[in-house]
Amino acid sequence: MPAIFAENHDDVTPLFLLEPETLETWLKAQPSDVQAWVKASGFAAGLGQVLTLPAPDGSISAALAGYGTQAKRKRGRFHLAGAAAKLPAGDYRLVTELDGDELSVEALGWLMSHYAFARYAKAEGTKARLVAPEGVDATRLEVIAAGEERIRDLINTPTNDMGPIALEAVASEIATAQGASFKVIRGEALLEENFPLIHTVGRASAEAPRLLDIRWGESGPKLTLVGKGVCFDTGGLNLKPGASMGLMKKDMGGAATVLGLAQMIMTLGLKVQLRVLIPAVENAVSSNAFRPGDILTSRAGMTVEINNTDAEGRLVLADALAYGAEDAPDLMLSMATLTGAARVAVGPDLSPYFCDDAGFAQALEMASTRVADPVWRLPFWDAYESMIEPGIADLDNAPKGGFAGAITAALFLRRFAGDVPYAHFDIYGWNPSAKPARTKGGTGMGARALLEALPVMLKL
Repeated sequence: MPAIFAENHDDVTPLFLLEPETLETWLKAQPSDVQAWVKASGFAAGLGQVLTLPAPDGSISAALAGYGTQAKRKRGRFHLAGAAAKLPAGDYRLVTELDGDELSVEALGWLMSHYAFARYAKAEGTKARLVAPEGVDATRLEVIAAGEERIRDLINTPTNDMGPIALEAVASEIATAQGASFKVIRGEALLEENFPLIHTVGRASAEAPRLLDIRWGESGPKLTLVGKGVCFDTGGLNLKPGASMGLMKKDMGGAATVLGLAQMIMTLGLKVQLRVLIPAVENAVSSNAFRPGDILTSRAGMTVEINNTDAEGRLVLADALAYGAEDAPDLMLSMATLTGAARVAVGPDLSPYFCDDAGFAQALEMASTRVADPVWRLPFWDAYESMIEPGIADLDNAPKGGFAGAITAALFLRRFAGDVPYAHFDIYGWNPSAKPARTKGGTGMGARALLEALPVMLKL
């Protein structure tokens, strides 16, 4: 069931959100029995602390949630969701002095805390429901929560149920639900229509490689989203060790994220001409797998020397980006679980991104702060261009030496975006451990920040 706000009704329980410095003032205004109960229970309004107040008949008359100190809150996000998860089932009305972006973020976090991945085993998220606080755009927050749920489900689903065929079905379902057009190019047709890199990477799989193409909107700026849809990555002939293969169902996290973002954009009716391109493949091992040392010719005509078959994501994105650039969009974005180097640099919480436009970066970073979807800019460092030029071909898909792996991958992709305004997100798409509003497992990264920033970026 989608996460939605509760209806306001007579039985809604008031929930007081309190900080340590405001607790004493609040207590003084309460009856003596409430004061005694709170003090006896040890409630000190610490971050995530929860206390229910009993009514004479044994029911809950009200509840308290600790909001902690500002210093503690800086070390995380979605703090109210942490408290919500500890509340008994029921509907709650928030009593707080929070407003603006802070209130919206906490309300969204509560909605997202309802998520649980229950496809294969029973699982439940937060049972307590929140009445939409006054001053928040409840409809928008519900749409964002639904988009986040879509992203999580796609990433969490293992490849036996989320291979290229299944990913195509989901993209088609989203397009149909939104009245968008949907096109797919599969198998040998990829060669006939000049997508050689997508075909080469995916040809060893039992499920044929394909390019998914969604179009929506008839007016406004052109926005193209390109998502890496490697549904499983064995590493190819440069086979990954078993430990590194365990999370490779999430290697389509870029595709999942652009589909979730596209769903948000279309549902909210942004005035854009939206296009979504997803090369959907499995990087498998078979007699026809591509090899280290092969030199491939891309859709853009540039040749690529394959020095590691485990650097396949940039190959499929290259053809998709070249195709997207042919339509001359006003903005093209790629999202991919592309490099381990990005994760070493910034960890699992931050979405590193690359762009040459300072205005884009400013809009994105301001938006990311407002919606608690943190991003971090890394450079398209021109001095490293020579590192992706092997001499024997135009480009090298896996430069030796180990330096600046995220940057060289981004530079590789930029070659195929041509003159189109372009930004690339090298996301992780996974929570290693559960946190408030974010279960362990698949997660959206960068989508909410982009949704918030797009009106500024595209002058909507």
